[in-house]
Amino acid sequence: MNKTFPQVEVNGKATARTEVLPGEEGRAPLCCSRRGACLSAFLLLLLATLAALTALGAIFGTPPRTPVAQACVTLTNRTGFLCHDRRSCISASGVCDGISTCPHGEDEDEALCRDVPQSLPRFLVARCGDPVSWIYSDQRCDGTNNCGDCSDELTPVTACPPCGPGWWRCPSTFFKYCDCIPRRLCRDRVQHCSDWSDESSCPGP
Repeated sequence: MNKTFPQVEVNGKATARTEVLPGEEGRAPLCCSRRGACLSAFLLLLLATLAALTALGAIFGTPPRTPVAQACVTLTNRTGFLCHDRRSCISASGVCDGISTCPHGEDEDEALCRDVPQSLPRFLVARCGDPVSWIYSDQRCDGTNNCGDCSDELTPVTACPPCGPGWWRCPSTFFKYCDCIPRRLCRDRVQHCSDWSDESSCPGP
């Protein structure tokens, strides 16, 4: 700090004499008279900047993170795809079917559908008896011959529960069904079971 001494007379004029303390030669004067005042001003500026950033985030929103595709269980107790809103659970077979079902259309996202089935999450895909063939995981054990060889309905490839109350078990069936048919097809005068039991023995719905 510079010290100011009493005035001295130079060329007939009174002038204040200033003495520079050792080690302070060449230093510029401080921007603030007090160090505490400088620190307070800096903190106020920092707080104002943070407040402005918070306000901008509230107005424009923070950039959304891309959620990882997750499995869920649909209302029909089937494997489903959880939409990014974390509330909508759509059927596995509704993914990459050309129709946007999720609120924001992520079930038809280009990255998800660019190379089906390789680009699909594993929980959406089920393999048939022929490893080249595949179906959506919610199509297993639905009573329908989705694989074409019934491997999605019958052992040893797929272990499915027995026919439910709305189904009739046949020794074998034709094309669309495997070992069970819907009871609504019983006694409709059309053969669905190879032994005609759907027309002779099935009590109907």
